[in-house]
Amino acid sequence: MPITAPRRLSAASEPETAVSPTTYKVTGVRVLRSEWVKFWSLRSSWITLGVAVFLLVLFGAVAAYTYSPDGAAAGGPPGGSASDSDAVSLALTGVSLAQLAIGVLGVLLAAGEYSTGMIRSTLAAVPRRLPVLFSKAAVIGPVALVLTTVGALAAFQLGVPGLDGESISLSLSDDGVLRSLLGAGVYLGLVAVFGVALGMLLRSSAGAIAALVGILLILPGLASLLPDSWYDTLSPYFPNNAGSAVYALHDSSDSLAPGAGLAVFVGWVALTLAAAAFRLRRTDA
Repeated sequence: MPITAPRRLSAASEPETAVSPTTYKVTGVRVLRSEWVKFWSLRSSWITLGVAVFLLVLFGAVAAYTYSPDGAAAGGPPGGSASDSDAVSLALTGVSLAQLAIGVLGVLLAAGEYSTGMIRSTLAAVPRRLPVLFSKAAVIGPVALVLTTVGALAAFQLGVPGLDGESISLSLSDDGVLRSLLGAGVYLGLVAVFGVALGMLLRSSAGAIAALVGILLILPGLASLLPDSWYDTLSPYFPNNAGSAVYALHDSSDSLAPGAGLAVFVGWVALTLAAAAFRLRRTDA
């Protein structure tokens, strides 16, 4: 019986193996990782964080070494005397400038994507949208908190020798000192999140920065035009004044307690985040 060789299959008749593209599920961790990479890939992040910490350390150390009991208090309230100052308030003299740097960084992290048009790609990759907002806040908030806390501690420690022998001199172990320095970091971390919320809400870097400066610095001055009874009642609840209470060493009769000030400022940040989330979900990029 003749043996026939097996017939070879032509290339057209060979079975084809379908190669399906790899798909990745969008998760909160992956969105957070993406925002982390974007944050540190921006040169403005490094520069602005460095400027904020530098301002904290520089102004705090200079205020301590130039302190004079007979002169104006560098870290006290405007128009205050030296008796209004303490070692912590001198160390935290740079907070008012550092908050602007940190807040602007938050604005740029959010509104910058609208300026470049990159937000369309971001939202196409994350259709649910809200994880983008919350991931940006979750990235910049802790980073700002840690770095500015380190800056506040460094400013205080550098200023200790400059206040040696002065009546306002304090050490890190004194009551309330560590709490105040940590409070400054918490406040500045929340300011960074506040900047992100304003950037996502207004979608304009210039507009959000103007709003940030107006709310934190100009609003208290404008409120002084109100009748005294109204001003005394409303002033402690303004964002900047409530935030200042978080890192104040001593309670004041015209300000909130640290815990109450933190709650009020967190409320301002949460309200702005909620407004930004609402607009992000309801309107197109």
